[in-house]
Amino acid sequence: MLKFVIARTLKSFPTLFALALITFVMIRIAPGGPFSSNRRVPKEVRLNIENAYHLHDPVWEQFGRWFWGVLHFDFGPSFKYRDYSVGELIAHGFPTSLEVGLWAMAISTLVGLALGIAGALRRNGPVDYVAGAIAMVGLAIPIYVIGPLGQIVFGLQLNWLPIAGWDGSWQYKVMPIITLALPNIAYVSRLMRGSMIETVRTNYVRTARAKGIGERRVILKHAMKGAIMPVVAYLGPATAITVTGSIIIETIFGIPGIGRYFVDGAISRDYPMVMGVTVLYGGIIILANLLTDIVRGMLDPKVSYE
Repeated sequence: MLKFVIARTLKSFPTLFALALITFVMIRIAPGGPFSSNRRVPKEVRLNIENAYHLHDPVWEQFGRWFWGVLHFDFGPSFKYRDYSVGELIAHGFPTSLEVGLWAMAISTLVGLALGIAGALRRNGPVDYVAGAIAMVGLAIPIYVIGPLGQIVFGLQLNWLPIAGWDGSWQYKVMPIITLALPNIAYVSRLMRGSMIETVRTNYVRTARAKGIGERRVILKHAMKGAIMPVVAYLGPATAITVTGSIIIETIFGIPGIGRYFVDGAISRDYPMVMGVTVLYGGIIILANLLTDIVRGMLDPKVSYE
């Protein structure tokens, strides 16, 4: 396994390099520049500012200078937030995005597994129908609709929770976390339900039942281990996407996460910010996929690391 982890880690560097290069080229060919939206200033002043940030150097030289800084964990200064470096902005916003994303995935995993198992063991019953209804709501209604509806119902009408903002207290975390968790609850529950139905029909589960060890032990010790494999394969990429892709949630609920820096950077052509966040997102996705493969190998000895 150690050989597999080292090989996958080494292979991730070319992937991150290609991702950064493609992102840099795409944002550079877009119209406008990082200082084109500023108030009108003499042309000479604007040229001096752009020269100070080396924007008139060859593109390959700009990219090489930036990538050399990344190798030293220096993402460069932000063009939009000129009193801060990209690393400082990421360090300020990423912990909040990480907290919201991890809580959302924890809730979606527990609730989704419970609904999926209950639906599979009580097929075509009330529990199965309720689980299916929750899954359909999570799949059919996008989060940019669920979020404002929750703000109207629980924030304005019932006055149970604050509408938006962030001060670190649990009251401000409930609505964004639940809103972000709903789609994953739907996916996890449907995956677990289908996989559990197939697993309980396998020969080794029938043998365990024939031994008379009890239904609960059969499900938790034998069927659960095989049925959860598709869910594990889904949770790795889903966790990375949820942690890094909560831009809509952060906008709706006014959360000071890293998503707003990425959006502002893309709009204002803040090259170092977009590149820094892209590399961070790519690294998280690669790490999540690596952890998923390791967990799958621990659960299923048939998974090969070759």
